Amino acid sequence: MDIQDIKNRFGIIGNSPLLNRAIDIARQVAPTDISVLIQGESGSGKEVFSQIIHHLSARKHGPFIAVNCGAIPEGTIDSELFGHEKGAFTGAHESRKGYFEVVDGGTIFLDEVGEMPLSTQARLLRILETGEYIRVGSSKVQKTNVRVVAATNVDVYEAVQRGKFREDLYYRLNTVPLRIPPLRERKEDIYLLFRKFVVDFSDKYRTPGVQLTPDAQELLINYSWPGNVRQLKNVAEQIAILEKERTIDAAILSRYIPAEQPTSTLPMFVKEQSKEDFSERDILYKVLFDMKKDMVELKKLVVELIQNGVNAASFDHNAKYINQLYNEVNPSNQLYSREGSGVTPTIIHNPAVNSTTPSNYVSLDTLDAEEVEESLSLVEKESDLIKKALKKHKGKRKAAAQELGISERTLYRKIKDLNLD
Repeated sequence: MDIQDIKNRFGIIGNSPLLNRAIDIARQVAPTDISVLIQGESGSGKEVFSQIIHHLSARKHGPFIAVNCGAIPEGTIDSELFGHEKGAFTGAHESRKGYFEVVDGGTIFLDEVGEMPLSTQARLLRILETGEYIRVGSSKVQKTNVRVVAATNVDVYEAVQRGKFREDLYYRLNTVPLRIPPLRERKEDIYLLFRKFVVDFSDKYRTPGVQLTPDAQELLINYSWPGNVRQLKNVAEQIAILEKERTIDAAILSRYIPAEQPTSTLPMFVKEQSKEDFSERDILYKVLFDMKKDMVELKKLVVELIQNGVNAASFDHNAKYINQLYNEVNPSNQLYSREGSGVTPTIIHNPAVNSTTPSNYVSLDTLDAEEVEESLSLVEKESDLIKKALKKHKGKRKAAAQELGISERTLYRKIKDLNLD
């Protein structure tokens, strides 16, 4: 079957060399049992290529199923893919076959495989290497003969570098990479696709045909189409249904196309790190960094006072900040005070300071001694930080959690663990 026959069979419109190359790769790899990783932006037609691979393979009479990994909750994806035994978890009232068992002898298309949890990735790797899997709640090893075609709209190699995707699974899936070009790289196909869509929708909704003026065609072709073929199809449908004018110029077309953004070239979606990803270690690091920052700031102010001398202006400007920072380290003492109405600063008596030291002399050794004598318990510092955040936001835990850089659920747990209720 040549490329044009494949286009006719699967309804693919376009003559772009990049599109033809992708179809040719799918055609060549289909008769084998090699795993294929399809990469392309959202709306570019990845599922169509998985169907091409299945229907041109020896498994064409076997079952085919498309699974959106990003749409299945993390807690149930293992059960969906590999099945479970009765009583394996709450709500498992009976045994259930997973997709890999149901599709035995056929092809499974795993869309958005980049969103798959790491634990599930390990199970998938075992199936790819040995064909073996274990149902959730079972100890019995089962076999399956399934071809895996995976697809993603994220940069999987970058996800590997960030530890979000297993490197061994990436190389196992990426035996034959297949990249589908975005619509903005197929400018010669955009007008062909639009004409096909408006004719189909005009027939479907029994509306008059639509024609584009030259300026509208130019706008259509030069738009970046971040939603790719899916977005183009939606625009064609809206125009076929809603527009009273059947000759569409650029002004009319622009009402159906969102304004271009400065970064309108649809990058591949990369999932941002959730606040749920912050661990207890991250909180402790934050506490330590804040402590270090406070001490460095305190020492800078003290050195400035020593170098420049102490006068009324510098004392009024700096003393409150020194006291504030010092009190956070040792709340039982105050570093500076002003006696009576004068402006000469004195140090409140501290055993660590020699009695012969002049009253207006500040020793960095004193600060170092205090720093050593303070409590270095991370638990106490963590508790202290949580209390301050709650106090700052008047007990509002959601706002406090955002201030601390953790999730609200993590904050609840730490309040309970540290008995801060």
